[in-house]
Amino acid sequence: MDAAFLTGGTGFLGANLARLLLAKGLRVRCLARRGGNRKNLEGLPVELIEGDLHDKAALRVGCAGARYVFHVAADYRIWVPDPEAMYAVNIHGTVNVLEAAGAAGTERIVHCSSVAAVRPPHGPGDPPSGEDCRYAGVEDIVGPYKKSKWLSENAALELSGKGLPIVVVNPAAPIGPYDIKPTPTGRIVADFLNRRMPSYIDTGLNVVHVRDAAEGHWLAALKGRVGERYILGGENLTFKRALDLLEEATGLSAPRFKTPYALAYAFAAADTARARLFGGEPRAPLDAVRMARHPMFYDSAKAVRELGYSPRPARQALADAARWFVANGYAPVPPSWVRAEAAVA
Repeated sequence: MDAAFLTGGTGFLGANLARLLLAKGLRVRCLARRGGNRKNLEGLPVELIEGDLHDKAALRVGCAGARYVFHVAADYRIWVPDPEAMYAVNIHGTVNVLEAAGAAGTERIVHCSSVAAVRPPHGPGDPPSGEDCRYAGVEDIVGPYKKSKWLSENAALELSGKGLPIVVVNPAAPIGPYDIKPTPTGRIVADFLNRRMPSYIDTGLNVVHVRDAAEGHWLAALKGRVGERYILGGENLTFKRALDLLEEATGLSAPRFKTPYALAYAFAAADTARARLFGGEPRAPLDAVRMARHPMFYDSAKAVRELGYSPRPARQALADAARWFVANGYAPVPPSWVRAEAAVA
């Protein structure tokens, strides 16, 4: 039985990938931080390797004898008061994992980057960005998270150029089950369910079902070309369209008021300054609003063509995410669901 070593298995995307790898018949080892939340792996027949991305001994144990290594672990936040801590995980931790996998003779290494490392379209009239859309330099990138993912991806591609069998994947905005934190994208769904979204900003995002993103990692391990990157997206939606699909799935009214960008920027700047002065997390991080300036639309045609990647519609991804958040106590049951269940009964 082939073995796979997975970092980030206790997290959102990683938990879905762990289940997929088990279903494929692999023996799965997962890196797990001491004292970390392991709820996403409860009941799964996985081997836990205690340690973190800086624990080179644990990484050697995890990679030993593994045919595949999937590096999914990352510090994924938009509000980052201490960028150096994020860089230590997302950049230096990535190099540690990839070097350990290379030293172990791993047949294929899949590095989970992000569309954060792909330059988005400049305006509404531009086509969705593909793998060839690259930032000129780190100074062109908004926020520590996106910078860290771009720098870590560059490190991975540099190591692939030195002979390591690394394939890079760039998931878009995943949503779906096991988003226990939740992630910034999942928080949109949770806030919608909890009626904490009085308005919206005019932007766009690419929504992908987390299970499709996990499947894309497996396909990259089987069919991906070393040194290449593959966007794992789903469907490009305006933010308004995403909210309308959530209304369709839940029966809850989507916000009708569009916040002008200048007003959103001013509020986010003040909220972020408050958080820096008094602590806590801003409700609307300034970097999130700055990112929303351009529609975050991406093209997965390369993954479809070369990997056989086939994502499901965003409607299903959003509905599945809403059901998971409600079932796990993140939000109350929408009244329309209660009425539907009563009618069936």
